Amino acid sequence: MSGRDTNSELANMATNLEAKTGRSMSSWIETVLASGKVKHGEMIAYLKEEHGLTHGYANLVAHTARQQAAGGPVAEADLVAAQYAGKEHLRPIYEALIRAISAFGGDVGLAPKKAGVSLRRRKQFALIEPTTKTRIDIGINLKGTPPTNRLKAAGGMCTHKVGVTNLEQVDDELVGWLRAAYEQA
Repeated sequence: MSGRDTNSELANMATNLEAKTGRSMSSWIETVLASGKVKHGEMIAYLKEEHGLTHGYANLVAHTARQQAAGGPVAEADLVAAQYAGKEHLRPIYEALIRAISAFGGDVGLAPKKAGVSLRRRKQFALIEPTTKTRIDIGINLKGTPPTNRLKAAGGMCTHKVGVTNLEQVDDELVGWLRAAYEQA
């Protein structure tokens, strides 16, 4: 398995952690660090025995906690949380988009960055960015698709852009455009 595939799988696991356990990566990291466990194996055993995590999730949390404790990169969940700081009312829109997109297939990769989340298959097919306090912009790569009133032409990494201000706008039309971009990627 290539490193990119492994990173994609880890990103998917990190995204699914909260849905599966009801707690964010940050919350799990706080828990495991507060336990006083410092060795990787101790952390895994603690998370499995005391909190019922599967081995895969316990390993992911332990690895991320140790990396963060050593001054490593910011956890991806923290990047997403920072994107929605002061824009918490937009987070349900993001979550609905991720649920819909994750249903496309197991090869959907999420790559949180400082300003947005890149959605990848073999290459990037979309980008989710909370652009303002009232709007999330979804960049979509749909080569050969003419723009519409809603599906605006865009430049840069994405060919099109759709602005979303409420959950009702995460509809079949938007998900259809995202699926078409996924299938082209």
